[in-house]
Amino acid sequence: MSAIPQNKLAAETSPYLLQHADNPVAWLPWGEEALTLARSHDKPILLSIGYSACHWCHVMAHESFEDAEVAAVMNELFVNIKVDREERPDLDQIYQTAHQMLATRHGGWPLTMFLTPDGTPFFGGTYFPKEALYGLPGFVGLCRQIAGVWRTRRSDVEAQNSELRRALAQHTAPAAGPAQLDVKPIHALRATLLGNFDPEWGGFGGAPKFPHPTDLAFLLQRPNDPQAHEAALLTLQRMAAGGIYDQLGGGFSRYSVDERWEIPHFEKMLYDNGLLLSLYADAWAINGLADFRRVAEETAAWTIREMTGPTGPTGGFYSSLDADSEGEEGKFYVWDRAEVERLLTPQESALAGRHWGLDEPPNFENKHWHLKVSAALAEEDASLLESARRKLFAERAKRIRPGLDDKTLTSWNALMIKGLVHAARVLDRPDWLAAAQGALAYLRKTHWQNGRLLAASRQGRAHLPAYLDDYAYLIAALLELLQAEFNAGDLDFACQLADTLLEHFEDREAGGFFFTAHDHETLIQRPKSCHDSAMPAGNGVAALALQRLGHLLGETRYLDAARRTIEAFWPQLEHQAGGCTTLLQALEEAITPPTIVILRGPARDLPGWQHSLAQRKSAITLALPNGLTSLPPALAKPETLHVNAWVCRGVSCSVPLADQSELAAALAKA
Repeated sequence: MSAIPQNKLAAETSPYLLQHADNPVAWLPWGEEALTLARSHDKPILLSIGYSACHWCHVMAHESFEDAEVAAVMNELFVNIKVDREERPDLDQIYQTAHQMLATRHGGWPLTMFLTPDGTPFFGGTYFPKEALYGLPGFVGLCRQIAGVWRTRRSDVEAQNSELRRALAQHTAPAAGPAQLDVKPIHALRATLLGNFDPEWGGFGGAPKFPHPTDLAFLLQRPNDPQAHEAALLTLQRMAAGGIYDQLGGGFSRYSVDERWEIPHFEKMLYDNGLLLSLYADAWAINGLADFRRVAEETAAWTIREMTGPTGPTGGFYSSLDADSEGEEGKFYVWDRAEVERLLTPQESALAGRHWGLDEPPNFENKHWHLKVSAALAEEDASLLESARRKLFAERAKRIRPGLDDKTLTSWNALMIKGLVHAARVLDRPDWLAAAQGALAYLRKTHWQNGRLLAASRQGRAHLPAYLDDYAYLIAALLELLQAEFNAGDLDFACQLADTLLEHFEDREAGGFFFTAHDHETLIQRPKSCHDSAMPAGNGVAALALQRLGHLLGETRYLDAARRTIEAFWPQLEHQAGGCTTLLQALEEAITPPTIVILRGPARDLPGWQHSLAQRKSAITLALPNGLTSLPPALAKPETLHVNAWVCRGVSCSVPLADQSELAAALAKA
């Protein structure tokens, strides 16, 4: 029998796994080698799932995984597997669900699960301290206790495993069959969101408070619904004024530990900022508030400045910034008042103190200040505050920076591409469009191989079969790109992705899409869910994107697949609409097909029409300059000397409209 191996993470691409490559723990990446080893030695598996920007992952690593005595116990008793939840969201979904079933509470990161050699979990938790603390058992004692259970109570473990596997199988959406769709779940979701809305600070519920961008987008897109708009706009205002938003450098942290958006969990994730970028552009288009435009501009600037390599987005966007620097959460971002006074003029310091709360008691660990907007800024003070901001930002840049996770994920890049393109359309920023196109070119070159997507890359090395989210988000991003600048190659790529999605992910019997492809490795569960998390549900995005692509092209295969997806989850939508916001947006467009505007005419005259329509956000718009050939029949409108517009819904299109006021009237009527 072979010996237990040494730590084998050094060859991995994940920065999170590489952080643990020097641990004395004999970590193995998830794979056949580790699973075979567990079976051959009849040893339970200790599975640890985390990600590089995770504060408590670092704490547990420093306390336990870097400790030789703790590692010796782990190596003796278990086969130890380390997983990056961002590279392997399939494993994370399965074992988070299993944890919730076993512990009857939500999980989180680090996720610590003890598995039988076949991969079935029989005990789990999240963070465990080295010594008993916070009402949690000490990690070493827990390891010995779990190993003892495996040795002495094997039959109990196996009985529990049978029940857990049965429960996991039932957790996948059952076949629902054809349904008579209606708008009741949409009204129920609106009522739920407004019922949970915090009218003072915005957002939903209390602390900790997450942005929930899919819910905000749903409210912001309600036509003729001032109450829904007010809830979304107030939330976006409060977030922009809070510490969850980086007042100096732009960009949003993952969530706030309080209900006021004041103190964040400082990690910054690409996906949050891609989703929020679209929302702030739309918020500005709705009410013209300058702060909304400023936040969109600063967030896009942060993305391009800090989440790309030396070549910019032509290498794709990076994944995240750590919460910690120098081993302390938030150290990069917080201030001492004396330091601020030293850097600024007396006038700048006085204004910064009033505006950013430096005149108030310290709000971070009772000794530091984290900047948030405490007092509104007078218009005449804007230039003085900008001078103070530049000085503080320059000084902060000299500090030791938080760790950067520089891997490129297909799904997260797709969300940022879509966010940048949408904001570029609304705010007329061709530089953002160019950045998004650069990232897309990288994905097509590096992540699209042999007609299939790969999920992740680092330093140009791509690997891991892509997931539902990768395909669905990228189709949605391409649809946004097509509205900004029509490119036949982008349309063809969207169709290739859609066809691959149908071939390799669709549940052909029950409808909807599995999270993993039909030829993915066999795991203890194959997730299929309609629930949004911090990111929109892949099934919701797939249904919405396929539906729109189907309407644009008149392609019934895509429309039928979208319909089957909605029907598959219809019982859930009927009984519990909350949490399935993205799929409900697809339901809304299934009941009332989206308005499509096709513009045709000289290339030089199209941008003015496009920009006006982008700000209205009332239709899907394609601008097709004269000279394009081989257009799909549904898009092949005749060339004209001046711009003409066709307003279409379903298979019906208006007569050509040659005046923007006529188009505005037709859209209002539609």
